[in-house]
Order: sequence, then C-alpha cells, then structure tokens
Amino acid sequence: VQLVESGGGSVQAGGSLKLSCKPSTYVLGNCRMGWLRQAPGKERERISIYRADGTTTYSDSVKGRFTASLDHATNTLHLQMDSLNTEDTAVYYCAACLAGETWKYVGQGTQVTVSS
Repeated sequence: VQLVESGGGSVQAGGSLKLSCKPSTYVLGNCRMGWLRQAPGKERERISIYRADGTTTYSDSVKGRFTASLDHATNTLHLQMDSLNTEDTAVYYCAACLAGETWKYVGQGTQVTVSS
C-alpha cells in the first residue's frame, strides 16, 4: 500500500492548511488510518486516528483545531488544520494499519511550516 500526501506548505500563524492522503488501495475496511507529525529534534507524534465508521480521535496538541475527514468518492483522507501556530511546524505523515503502536504503512511526508 502506498500513501501519497499532498497539501503541505508555508503559512502564517493563525492560518489554515488542508492535507490530503490518497492510498493506492482501499485500506479502511481492515485498518485504521491516521496522521502523524515530526517536528525538528522531536519524536514522531501521532495526532489523529480515523476509523472506518468515521470516528476520529485527536491528540491534545491538535484537538479542536484539526479535523480529519474522508472523501468517500475518492478514498482520500484529509486533515483540515486551522489556527496553526509555530509549534505545528513539522513533517506530516499519513499512515495506515495500526498494530499496537506501529503503523504498517507510512507515507513520504509533507512539510508544514508556520511562521510568526
């Protein structure tokens, strides 16, 4: 399974960005999908998990500001990011098939840079 992210870029604090992730094949039937991020000098952080029934969980660091959603027509997972701040600067990864704490598939990542 290949996961292709898009939508990263640079934005000023307070702005918004929307990331997209299109899997090469439908995975939600058997797997959860999610979004991860890794800031410079920090460990990779799991920020969202999306389940096939549409339920979504978020880390405390993004709760209330980020929203994950699935476009069923295109099988594309989105991450709407609002009220961005400089601490959101990171490489963002799409992931699929969580087993324990390990994701079986992780995309190549897309850079998000938030400037003050």
